[in-house]
Amino acid sequence: MDLHLSSASPTEGEREAIDAAFAMLAPTVPERDGDVATRSVHAGHAARSRRHLLLPMLHAVHDAVGWLSEGALNHVARTLQVPPAEVYGVATFYAMFSVEPRAPRVVHVCDDVACGPFGGEEIIAELEPGLDGSTDACWVRSPCLGLCERAPAVLHQRAGEPDLSQAPATPSSVLQAAQAPADPTGEQASAADHAFADTTVSAPQTRTGEHLRLLRRVGVVDPGSLDDYRAAGGYAALRRAVDLGPTRVIAELKDASLTGRGGAAFPTGVKWETVAATPERPHHLICNADESEPGTFKDRVLMEGDPFGLIEAMTIAGYVTGATTGHLYIRGEYPLATRRLQDAIAAARARGYLGDDVMGEGFAFDIDLRRGAGAYICGEETALLESIEGYRGEPRNKPPFPATAGLFGKPTAINNVETLYDVLEVLNIGGQAFASVGGGKSTGSKLFCVSGAVGTPGVYEVDFGTTLRELLDLAGGTRGELRTVLLGGAAGGFVMPSDLDTPLTLEGAREIGATLGSGVVLVFDTAADLTGTLRRIAAFFRDESCGQCVPCRVGTVRQEEALARLERDAPIGSRETELALLDDLARVMRDSSICGLGQTAPSAVMSAIDLGLIAAPSRNAGGPDSNGHAHPEVNGHSGNGHGGGR
Repeated sequence: MDLHLSSASPTEGEREAIDAAFAMLAPTVPERDGDVATRSVHAGHAARSRRHLLLPMLHAVHDAVGWLSEGALNHVARTLQVPPAEVYGVATFYAMFSVEPRAPRVVHVCDDVACGPFGGEEIIAELEPGLDGSTDACWVRSPCLGLCERAPAVLHQRAGEPDLSQAPATPSSVLQAAQAPADPTGEQASAADHAFADTTVSAPQTRTGEHLRLLRRVGVVDPGSLDDYRAAGGYAALRRAVDLGPTRVIAELKDASLTGRGGAAFPTGVKWETVAATPERPHHLICNADESEPGTFKDRVLMEGDPFGLIEAMTIAGYVTGATTGHLYIRGEYPLATRRLQDAIAAARARGYLGDDVMGEGFAFDIDLRRGAGAYICGEETALLESIEGYRGEPRNKPPFPATAGLFGKPTAINNVETLYDVLEVLNIGGQAFASVGGGKSTGSKLFCVSGAVGTPGVYEVDFGTTLRELLDLAGGTRGELRTVLLGGAAGGFVMPSDLDTPLTLEGAREIGATLGSGVVLVFDTAADLTGTLRRIAAFFRDESCGQCVPCRVGTVRQEEALARLERDAPIGSRETELALLDDLARVMRDSSICGLGQTAPSAVMSAIDLGLIAAPSRNAGGPDSNGHAHPEVNGHSGNGHGGGR
């Protein structure tokens, strides 16, 4: 392939990072004996087939240097034989990558619905003067970092050093971490990980509950010890799966009526059966660990506290569906979960629980961990496929569905983290026993992410059918007078105090016009700024739209603009005209967007309008929104934060 590269060359550090990553990811490629402007000695179909290495290689150079220069992008294009325009297109799609020079340390401050009102804005107010003029560190506004139970949250992205999460963060602790001496050995991150993990399990239920299933090992078993995991019942489910065989495992899943916990609620047994029965080979398995819905953090808690559980569940899924490789796609903002999963994969591989002959049972399975880089849309299953294959994370039209034509066009089973942990429980107790909890399509237990104005935010596991009131009581009750609850996340809807006795099931939520979605339960008291919250939700969808289809690309922008005018009490025509416009936009986005992002982007806004939660605008309202900002900023200026253009 002829590559039309610019004259820019990589620095020595960039070249070393790219070449080292390529040697590790594709060790069979012969060494180059010199650079050629438009060709490399390993060019041709074999090199082009490695395009799926693009995202890991961009991570490698960005981790080492802190940004992606034109020379670095040229060297990646030459190495993988991918056109430079396409490399640039992928690099600019992800918010955690920068193609402009910036400080080696970037502080991502969450200003989303759970963190902004609970300290996020105070941190930003201190960082503006605290890092003003600094060449070593800068800050950006960030959407949800998945640490909502520990608000406010911050992520430190650091060139040449391990990334670091802080939550709950304070202005002084953030400044101290941003200005600390460089730590290429990772000792500071390791110490911070331990301190963070000590309080990761914030819900008392996860330590004292007697009926926990998915969370029973979290906070109890050492997440770094395979022996501890086995002593707590680990790998018993895999042994039972092998004893039963793939067909009977699928029958157990069907008996259990296990549905996907990512929001779509598709029957897991049916999905696995479809993939297993498809004659085309190879088959692929993907764990979707890219939870990015504002207010969602349950998968993070599972991965940080019980990483071997996910490894075992993926191995079972690979065995049943006939996949020899599992792709674990984890969001880039989860550094501790990523490190723990990497360690767990290595330990399982060393002990024979992954590899060419798993447990000596005659089947092969291994796991490839892929890091996302800040794109909410990649939680959509076909956008995730595009991302793994080395393209921009833009959703595909369906059909065909991934079960028949997924990763690299082959049959692919895609499950989210919580669903896979449920598979362990089905095999441990049997499908019929699992189905005896709850009923209908809502069987087993469910994880809920409770945050906002409650006594003890955290992840709570309850049986399907538990009422919303009982869940809130379990979380310590409401702080202040309850006004409303956002159920299902930014793509969900609001419910009122009169709905508290609704059973938390797929059917119960549907009866009140709501959805359980990803399990978000975000509580607002009467002091909350709901208009500002809706603006933030609208801005989130505006920023996170991939831009592929017009209804979503334009509709999310117009929705945010209309809400801004209502907040400023400057409607075009009248307030009723603006509300009618929002209703029209919602209909268009729901009916004609390619994927679920555009289809659900107006859900929370329209729910709030229907329930009368949008307050009458104030005559002295000013500023672009309730938090005083309209766009993502880098040290006060528009920049490559978690925002537009993706």
